[in-house]
Amino acid sequence: MFPSDANPAGNVFGGVILKQIDIVAGIVGHRHCRTNAVTASIDRVDFLKPVFVGNVLVLNARLNCVHKSSMEVEVKVESENLLTGERTLTGTAFVTMVALDESGRPTAVPQLLLKTREEKKRFEEGLARMRQRARERKKTRPRG
Repeated sequence: MFPSDANPAGNVFGGVILKQIDIVAGIVGHRHCRTNAVTASIDRVDFLKPVFVGNVLVLNARLNCVHKSSMEVEVKVESENLLTGERTLTGTAFVTMVALDESGRPTAVPQLLLKTREEKKRFEEGLARMRQRARERKKTRPRG
């Protein structure tokens, strides 16, 4: 992270980190569906610890769940001190990506191959979060 990414105290802006979260989630979504994938929502973003100028941002993302045209990507953000090699978990987020066809309309995504209990558990938890997000969208949609 560079000085232009941070405030005068050397703390990296949350928006800079959010941009990186969005990029890596987009890559995961695109790799899964092999078509354009766009961000529908970013939620449950937690900034756990600060990231400082001079740290390297390390992002790990995985696909938790797919449903019709949408995909939930979980992102974990770490900062690495280049001098010591120490890594610190600094943030987490859930990103919903939507696959689009050539016309820009939502298109079906491939199913996930769930092999382990952990993968099945993450899928079910992701599906529950997707359903909750859909309920919340319904409540906030303007009527008429």
